[in-house]
Amino acid sequence: MLLSPMTTLDLPILNGTRFRARFETELRAAPVISTLQINIGSICNLACRHCHIESSPARTAPEDNMDVPTARRIVEWALRHESIRTVDITGGSPEMNPSFRWMVRELHAAGRHVMDRCNPTIIDAVDHRTSERFDWVPEFLAAHRVEVVASMPCYLRENVERQRGKGSYDASVEGLRKLNAVGYGIDRSLRLNLVYNPSGASLPPPQESLEIDFKRELKERFGLVFNELWTITNMPIARWRHELERTGQLGPYMSTLIDAYNPATVDGLMCRHQISVDPQGRMYDCDFNQAIGLRAPGLENRFVWDLAPAQLASRIIATGDHCYGCTAGAGSSCGGALA
Repeated sequence: MLLSPMTTLDLPILNGTRFRARFETELRAAPVISTLQINIGSICNLACRHCHIESSPARTAPEDNMDVPTARRIVEWALRHESIRTVDITGGSPEMNPSFRWMVRELHAAGRHVMDRCNPTIIDAVDHRTSERFDWVPEFLAAHRVEVVASMPCYLRENVERQRGKGSYDASVEGLRKLNAVGYGIDRSLRLNLVYNPSGASLPPPQESLEIDFKRELKERFGLVFNELWTITNMPIARWRHELERTGQLGPYMSTLIDAYNPATVDGLMCRHQISVDPQGRMYDCDFNQAIGLRAPGLENRFVWDLAPAQLASRIIATGDHCYGCTAGAGSSCGGALA
């Protein structure tokens, strides 16, 4: 893949062509697809300002959340293909989907590495539709050696509650405390990684130095420990884009991302090493493309169970100008900074 030196400053922002003009040939997936990311649904106990799939307690429609037959077909597909070694379950709050525990049990029993994109406030939450409590989450995840990726936008109360709402800071701290209590961040086999998102229209600070600050502050304030901090850029799509438009910051934010484009991030982009699946089993290159309905060329009418991982390798990846969010500065992916 060759990078073009052109800057294409004359192209309109967010028309989808500016990022693609960076490449003389198409951006393609890697030769091996080893990760399946499953968006199990949009229902969540929070409605965060930066959420790129607009999750909230109101997202209860059947089409927004994976049903049991679809969950079973996707797990069967993953277990049928040995090349899929990691299954990354996201949402919403994934634990609110009734199939979550069954999926984790099946995948763990088959030796797959399972990740849970966990919103730690869920641990003390109650689903007011069903009165279900989620205090089972820490022990269940620990019993199945699930890697927990917990969202924690900042170690400061003001910044967290600006993004996630009043009370979310204390609930996040309490959730992390309960994860620590069952060994997360302490036992070598129970990894707890935190995710940081900027609270405004800016790139994340350097991941390494911010991790030092997070570890010091959370340890001193609450006695909390964790393994790694992952910094993720807020994507200019969905709810965050609406916020940028409302405050007149969309143009300046896009200029920030475009000016900070870093070609060294391209090889590590998550879209190149995984396939993302929505609640109906449809395929996308990443969770961000899924959020805006941008299907990969040739996969528009296909479901994940229609193809083998080898048929998804080296595919052309669908891109748009939001992709600058993953390639600006140190880069941003599901595993944090890239360069």
